[in-house]
Amino acid sequence: MNQTPPPVMPIDERLKWVESISRLLDNQFQLPGTKFRFGLDPIMGLLPVVGDISSFAMSGVLVMTMAKHGASRALVVRMLLNIFLDAIIGSIPIVGWLFDFGYKANQRNVNLLKKHYQEGKYQGKGTGFIIGVLVAFLILFGLLLYGLWKIAEYLWLWASSAW
Repeated sequence: MNQTPPPVMPIDERLKWVESISRLLDNQFQLPGTKFRFGLDPIMGLLPVVGDISSFAMSGVLVMTMAKHGASRALVVRMLLNIFLDAIIGSIPIVGWLFDFGYKANQRNVNLLKKHYQEGKYQGKGTGFIIGVLVAFLILFGLLLYGLWKIAEYLWLWASSAW
């Protein structure tokens, strides 16, 4: 029996700006003559460290907003993993830049939220949960900074020993 998935419901009006920012980061531009789309995320990734941290921070704000508007704990954890994976692999020179063009973490998160709303799993506000998400985000942000620092330190030592 061929089942077609139900149509994706429009996102809550209060979250339209989340969808707009996600589009800007992941799908704003189209490569002429193709269907390939990309956003500011891979472009910002060209700026070592600063670009990746900026993109990670903007993605974190989007997830916080989605959590504030009823995303479940499990959904928010999946969203955080999406942006953490994007930030970690995206911070690897060249490989990460190419990865940023294909792995659109923000768009994935918006799609997850739409599906969440469609399934009627909206949960309302949860202030305590928001604080927990903020703490988790700050821990992930700290780990990202630490990892980038260690990579920079390794590259510096490697470059100094080569001279």
